[in-house]
Amino acid sequence: MAQRLALQRLLSLPTRGPLASHRRAFGTSAGRRSTFNVQDGSDFQDRVVNSPKPVVVDFHAQWCGPCKILGPRLEKLVAKLEGKVLMAKVDIDDHTDLAIEYEVSAVPTVLAMKNGDVVDKFVGIKDEDQLEAFLKKLIGA
Repeated sequence: MAQRLALQRLLSLPTRGPLASHRRAFGTSAGRRSTFNVQDGSDFQDRVVNSPKPVVVDFHAQWCGPCKILGPRLEKLVAKLEGKVLMAKVDIDDHTDLAIEYEVSAVPTVLAMKNGDVVDKFVGIKDEDQLEAFLKKLIGA
C-alpha cells in the first residue's frame, strides 16, 4: 500500500515547472529489497529471527553521528551481496525493547544473526574492509 501511494505521488509530479527538475526515476533493486526498517517486535521476529537468510542488524539512532556514516556504508556492501544477506535497521529510540533484549549499550551496534541466533557483533564504526570481512564471515564466503 505504501509503495503504491509513493508511486502515485511520484507519477503525479509535474513534468514542467520548478518541480520538474526534481523528478527522479526509481526502481526496486536487490539492494533495496535486502535492507528494511524494523517496524515492531513482531516484524523483527518474522523478518530477522525467522529469516532463512543471514541478517545483519544495525541498531542506530537519528542523533548518532557515527551511525550516519556506518549505515550507508553497510547498506552498500549488503546490496553488493545481491540477497545473500539481509540488513535490518532498528532505531533504538523507537524500539527500546529490542535494544534492551539484545543488550545494546551503545550505538552503532551491529549484530550478525543466523537462524535466529547472534553469531557475531561489533560496536562502533568500521571501515569498508572490516565490514566486508564481517559480512563474508557471516555468509561463509
